[in-house]
Amino acid sequence: MKPSRNLSVGINKTSNEHDEPMKKVKLYLNYAGHCLAKESEAIQGGRGQKIKFHALWGLIEHPEKGWILYDTGYTERFYEATRSYPSKIYAQLVKTTIEEKDTVKAQLEAHGISALDIRHVIITHFHADHVGGLLDFPNAQFYASRKALEYTLDLSSIFAFSKGVLKELLPTDLSERTILVDEVCPKTSHPILGEMYDLFEDESLYLVPLPGHAAGQMGVLLETQQRPYFLIADACWLKKSYEEMVFPNPIVKLFFHSWSDFKASLQKIHRYHQAHPEACVVPTHCAETTAPLVQAKIDLDVL
Repeated sequence: MKPSRNLSVGINKTSNEHDEPMKKVKLYLNYAGHCLAKESEAIQGGRGQKIKFHALWGLIEHPEKGWILYDTGYTERFYEATRSYPSKIYAQLVKTTIEEKDTVKAQLEAHGISALDIRHVIITHFHADHVGGLLDFPNAQFYASRKALEYTLDLSSIFAFSKGVLKELLPTDLSERTILVDEVCPKTSHPILGEMYDLFEDESLYLVPLPGHAAGQMGVLLETQQRPYFLIADACWLKKSYEEMVFPNPIVKLFFHSWSDFKASLQKIHRYHQAHPEACVVPTHCAETTAPLVQAKIDLDVL
């Protein structure tokens, strides 16, 4: 493994001796279902009306590693997993819509990519709208943080729904197939984001700890030919949060793993955005951000 070192990530970097370009990858983004939530809960001062929280997923093409998924969205298995109480409460709180044709597996296969060809899946955290499709990719290696995996496995199957987890969506061999990024991958230090992990030891994909919303949540820092991207999962829900440091409604503290960690993660993203305005920061559920990025046809040369 490579030794730890300081590294500044992003085009037009301003730091000094560690100004190194990232290895370029290709990126495609789309939705796999959505749920509904009030904007006023997602951000203080928001409207009282419900908005769509799209389940964003990403397809990354690495020049050597091939296909990599960034989360896996919803599948129709969500309905089965929430058919009875107490998990049914989850479905009642977040009205979810997903059709088979909109699952990640169906979208990939519609464009000639077999689910069996997916060998890598980055799991930002284990909430149902991010891991709903894991069972569709039996040949994939998973990547997550130790904190995220252990916290998820330790949850009671009865009450896991209260933390956004539906254990019926998780492969039975999850532990065996998951590489603990924070233990295996080389650690480096970003001047703003702090510690992060070089996933493939080639400076192409960095996994950045963004805890708070969920235990052990991680984002992904990458760069395409067009620009840098910082995929921040649910570190915030709407772009106004990281742009202006506006928090969600305090009621969501009931569902967050750590409010203090959430605020610290948001502050890091805010500072990164200010220092790297050329980078596209992508909260999973922010339609204002994602609508211009998603495409009906898989084309890895657009983003």
